[in-house]
Amino acid sequence: MAESSDLSRRTFIASSAATAAAGVLLSKTAQADPDNPAGEVMPINIALVGCGGRGTGAAENCMQSAPGVKLVAMADLFEDRMDSSLKYLLSRKKLDVDVKEERRYLGFDAYKRVLELEDVDLVLFTTPPGFRPQHVEDAIEAGKHVFIEKPVAVDPVGVRRIIAAGEKAKEKGLAVVAGTQYRHALQWMDTIAQIHEGRIGEVLAGRAYYLTGLLWHRGTREDESEVAYQTRNWLYYDWLAGDHIVEQHIHTIDVCDWVMQSHPVRAVGMGGRLNRTDTKWGNIYDHFAIDYEYPGGKHVTSVCRQMHKCHNHVSATFVGTQGWANPYWGKVEGKFPWQFKAKPPRGMYVQEHTDLVESIRANQPLNEAEQVAHTTLTAIMGREAAYTGQAVTWEQMMKSDLSLSEDVMAFGDKPVREVPRPGMKRV
Repeated sequence: MAESSDLSRRTFIASSAATAAAGVLLSKTAQADPDNPAGEVMPINIALVGCGGRGTGAAENCMQSAPGVKLVAMADLFEDRMDSSLKYLLSRKKLDVDVKEERRYLGFDAYKRVLELEDVDLVLFTTPPGFRPQHVEDAIEAGKHVFIEKPVAVDPVGVRRIIAAGEKAKEKGLAVVAGTQYRHALQWMDTIAQIHEGRIGEVLAGRAYYLTGLLWHRGTREDESEVAYQTRNWLYYDWLAGDHIVEQHIHTIDVCDWVMQSHPVRAVGMGGRLNRTDTKWGNIYDHFAIDYEYPGGKHVTSVCRQMHKCHNHVSATFVGTQGWANPYWGKVEGKFPWQFKAKPPRGMYVQEHTDLVESIRANQPLNEAEQVAHTTLTAIMGREAAYTGQAVTWEQMMKSDLSLSEDVMAFGDKPVREVPRPGMKRV
């Protein structure tokens, strides 16, 4: 009983600390600056670069996150995507949307026009990840706070560019928050705090899943080039998305790195392309199974799949010497059982933007660049283990000159790389 009481006390403190960390900036939402006795909040003008479904959602979430957030500019490659995004956002009556026609930019360099706007404080980058390193570098250079969707790169070269951009953001006092929303969700924060405080004893192993059905495909358009086709269907091309283990499964992989309080030191695995064999699906796999080895010889089995009419499951469970825990369920079983029961003040997709906005207003800018870059590299590491059929180490990845993203700045022809084959040399 003494041991149980002590653990309960320590985990309660950890849980309370996690909750406080999530809410520390919330109280500043309606709080005035010391030199602003009227109590008015500092306005935040935002711009959206990448007007697809996730981008539209991110813009909506950001405007919902706190008072005084206004959308003033948009950029995309495709006019129809921008039009549909703007139409939806304008239909949401409680959102502050004021995007004049001259501030609706199209083309590969459209994001640069956004960065030239002096009244834009925060830019949301929700383009295909292959463009992310260049966009973030330029935004930080222009002195803009940024929200970046995950993943932040598709190759090791891009990861290192994001880390460097994050360091420059620190020097310039700029915020960098990523779309790994579990990091801002009380259920995940509290459950993982329980793990770190020893509620399941020493963590020995884990298993992570991201098993889903098929995702969208935009189809073809007769008047569009190959580059236009690929960017419209960017999920299925390595240079744009990095494959679904990087683009989608990164959420669960991020939870693994978070729980293990480290990145893996080694990965071996396999994957392939069983159902999505038509050329319309680009050059990515439809399933992966990776064994990640973390420091101390601890292993996490990580599997993901995108196949129609198969069992779906998104979750991660961690086993310790005194029980097991699952942050997705907010649950701990074993010697010291526990269940998350709090009611978060807002959804995690909004909360991540609340934390971002209020960190800017408090002059305490959040910077998640290195954290999300490391998670991205963990995912890339698993991909390369499957693609090559070799054991891949963290050190190899950090030093690798593998670059998949390309300096595409115009529509035109674009050959598709072959589907990777294990055992063959990786170029």
